[in-house]
Amino acid sequence: MNSTAAAFVHSPELDAYHYPADCPFSAQRAGKARKTLAELGLLAGDGRREVAPKPATRAELERFHAPEYLTALLRAAGGELDAAGLNMGLGTPDCPVFPDMYAYPEAACGASLTAARLLLAGEVSIAFNPSGGYHHAGPAHAAGFCYLNDVVLACQELTGHGRRVAFVDVDAHHGDGVQAAFYERDDVLTLSLHESGRTLFPGTGFVDEFGHGKGRGYSVNVPFPMGTYDAAYLRAFEAVAVPLLTAYAPDVLVLELGMDGLADDPLTNLRLTNNVYAEIIQRLLQLGRPLLATGGGGYHVENTARGWALAWSVLCGADESVELSAGLGGVMLESSEWSGGLRDRELPVDRRRRRLVEQAVDAAIANIRENVFPLHGLSA
Repeated sequence: MNSTAAAFVHSPELDAYHYPADCPFSAQRAGKARKTLAELGLLAGDGRREVAPKPATRAELERFHAPEYLTALLRAAGGELDAAGLNMGLGTPDCPVFPDMYAYPEAACGASLTAARLLLAGEVSIAFNPSGGYHHAGPAHAAGFCYLNDVVLACQELTGHGRRVAFVDVDAHHGDGVQAAFYERDDVLTLSLHESGRTLFPGTGFVDEFGHGKGRGYSVNVPFPMGTYDAAYLRAFEAVAVPLLTAYAPDVLVLELGMDGLADDPLTNLRLTNNVYAEIIQRLLQLGRPLLATGGGGYHVENTARGWALAWSVLCGADESVELSAGLGGVMLESSEWSGGLRDRELPVDRRRRRLVEQAVDAAIANIRENVFPLHGLSA
């Protein structure tokens, strides 16, 4: 394997798809991130390259999704939504009916499968599909802007070739669809760090959800209270994720990089800066495993695109000076709120918020150490 090779998996065709104008989800975020990276010269040279994916085939989608669901989804995209489709989660405010509702997730799934195959072939050690990360979709159900689950398909591709996978999800929403897919398996460790289901969709992802049967201990959830800030989030990651990932020793890492944990996201209640994601990527890279990254949530479009640009700069090993030059060297970040580079400014944390968040984080860490760590040979 070329340990320095990194692939940005994207194509202009992905930018052509659109959710309805009144939907908070934007399919243009990946293209905006790509535009910034191109202006910074971070898509070619030094082992970096762009790879254009092909849409997933029907047979590939049926490895996880029910044929009748795929048929209902295709019909709905053509304007035919019946009771069966409604019962599958189609036609809701978060999963609206629109012409691109089949073609876009089909293309996004193809991009994540392409990323997985690049890793399996040893062509690259890093692959990033910012158009992926649809972690809520079930085998026959749409939810949370997600119609097809590219993450599950990519993990299946990897495990189908004998790889043990660790899926790390830092989207603000719990990765319920991925957790459910592997809840009784031990060849995929799912680790989700998210805002508590008590205050945010999908209302799941509590510490007592840690797998069943053969998969007992292989689903791990770290729910955070509203207002969680960088230091508390990173402390939980170091206390929980790092020991578990080290003990599990996966062959491949899969990372969902939803940017909806950022402080200004309109749909969530965390208070993070994109520095958290940069730090987590650095920590994961230290494990020395191939890494497949996807996008995910993020409903402040400009901040999400900038966060993904920062994520790629870390993933592909760009010099840190590039992160600052984005704001100073004429690169247009398309944001009126911040022009200081790819990294966010630090945010102050008041004493009351710090106390409340720390109590909740301490309790989650203690619970996981007591109930999950021993299942991996770790001391509580």
